[in-house]
Amino acid sequence: MSWEYLLMQLVNGLILGSMYALVAIGFTMIYGIIRLINFAHGEVVMIGAFSTLGLMSHGELPFPLVVAAVLLVGAGAGILIERAAFRPMRDAPQVTGFIASLALSIMLQNLGVMIFSGQPRNFNFPDYLRSSVSLGPLDVRVIDLCIIGLALGSMGALMFFVQRTRMGRAMRATAQNLEVARLMGINANRVIMIAFALGSALAALGGLMWGGKYGQIDPLLGFVPGLKSFVAAVIGGVGSIPGAILGGYILGFSEILFVGLLPPVYASYRDAFVFGLLIVILLILPDGLLGDKSEDRA
Repeated sequence: MSWEYLLMQLVNGLILGSMYALVAIGFTMIYGIIRLINFAHGEVVMIGAFSTLGLMSHGELPFPLVVAAVLLVGAGAGILIERAAFRPMRDAPQVTGFIASLALSIMLQNLGVMIFSGQPRNFNFPDYLRSSVSLGPLDVRVIDLCIIGLALGSMGALMFFVQRTRMGRAMRATAQNLEVARLMGINANRVIMIAFALGSALAALGGLMWGGKYGQIDPLLGFVPGLKSFVAAVIGGVGSIPGAILGGYILGFSEILFVGLLPPVYASYRDAFVFGLLIVILLILPDGLLGDKSEDRA
């Protein structure tokens, strides 16, 4: 095994971890504020992927404009999901929201099959994004570099928003105690809606990246990446944005190295490895790596 091969696997782990981290952020933001695990979040990845496919097929739009449009589509989908599905049951028991999110996930999957059919679609970016550039001994595609750059830039912008803006402070206050935040005059409905919008925008961007990386999409695209991103959020500590980012990269690197360094016969067991890793980490750190130690037990 050459060191160039190992270096390429590390780059692949960085790319996969970036995509997991983007989607995991949405899980952890929503849970941190309203204690809801939104399993329909993975379907926003699918919405982002098909939105990108539609935008790229209608003329040569500049790539930055496509990215901006996909972010807006994802934010709109998040707002619609929050207003239509979860706000009416805000005061219901937690298990009600959990079941509703599973039902919504299945509904969106089947709606995608009805609209787009179940056949995979080729996802071809312009030639300049599929071309390769030399980075020392490695040849890396431009789209892969864009994935890394967009992910790091988006996560940096989100951290700045949460830490430095008035709305970000309101989100942190609401996550600490929803009722006290309301008594302080914070519009909790607006804060929750913005959390859904931001998390869904990043998930849709993850869908753009997923299609660009693997070249094929289908209406069931979001289920497995969404589930693994939830695993990443749990590993990092559900409710912690830095934890979601850390968990995404740990999972991405671990999965790629598992497939790349072990004999090929083990490659089909990558999903079993992912969930095995989750169990091991939770046995050692039940709250995740950066989770709140005061979190209520189920």
